[in-house]
Amino acid sequence: MATSALLLAAAAAPAADNPYGLMQALEEGGAISWATFIILVIMSIGTFYILFTKFLQQQKIINQGKKVRASFWNAPNLRDASGKLEKKSAYRAIVEDALVAQDQHSKLTDPVDQHEWVAGNLSRSQGSITNRLGEGLAFLATVGSTAPFIGLFGTVVGIYRALIKIGASGDASISTVAGPVGEALIMTALGLIVAVPAVLAYNWLIRRNKTISEDLSAFTNDVHGYLASNGAVKPAMAGPTGAPGAQTRTAAAPTQRGSEPLRAGMTSTGAQAQPGTTTTPR
Repeated sequence: MATSALLLAAAAAPAADNPYGLMQALEEGGAISWATFIILVIMSIGTFYILFTKFLQQQKIINQGKKVRASFWNAPNLRDASGKLEKKSAYRAIVEDALVAQDQHSKLTDPVDQHEWVAGNLSRSQGSITNRLGEGLAFLATVGSTAPFIGLFGTVVGIYRALIKIGASGDASISTVAGPVGEALIMTALGLIVAVPAVLAYNWLIRRNKTISEDLSAFTNDVHGYLASNGAVKPAMAGPTGAPGAQTRTAAAPTQRGSEPLRAGMTSTGAQAQPGTTTTPR
């Protein structure tokens, strides 16, 4: 919105202050210059609107993910855990779709493995959320790639008008061509001013969407594993972080000499026992 406000303020500036300003250039350019300027302003407004709305949408899902990691897996079952989440939470939608898929599996007439059935529903649920996150980004990509050429179109028109002035008056002085050439340069600058924020916003939002998609994918796999194991498998972050048990330490400890069981016909030193003798461990 800052770029749009800048463009509108520059256009509203009195022409008497600067005879070669934006308003004067638009008036000299006529309908083509005004149409080009209005298209660039609309593009700029749309860019900042999508930037702010997508940022708020992404930040909401990121905050939901933090709540899930903090307390979701401490609930006794998925139904109770989903009840603790917000009603319109993306994570709650995934859990509810998984529970619905599990309930619907018993109603299928054709034999389908429950693992595949639940996995397909979870994948579809995650894909729906990812698609909603990607809405509007195509507009940013379009603005970033076309705005410079729209400004260049205004530049071509301005140069064309300057050449017509020179040909009509037979005078190639600065005062004759300053207006049209200034208009051409202004249109080029406006195209770049609109395109650069759109490209930066697109790349930034795409990177945040990728991070969110990775978190959603990890959560989907955890839910799938929980259902496939009847609640026996949970993420590592949900379990107690105690020290390794004695069994693990015993398995890793080296075996001391003389503590291993003796094999038949062998002494404690590993020598062959003589017939008629009895071997006893030391």
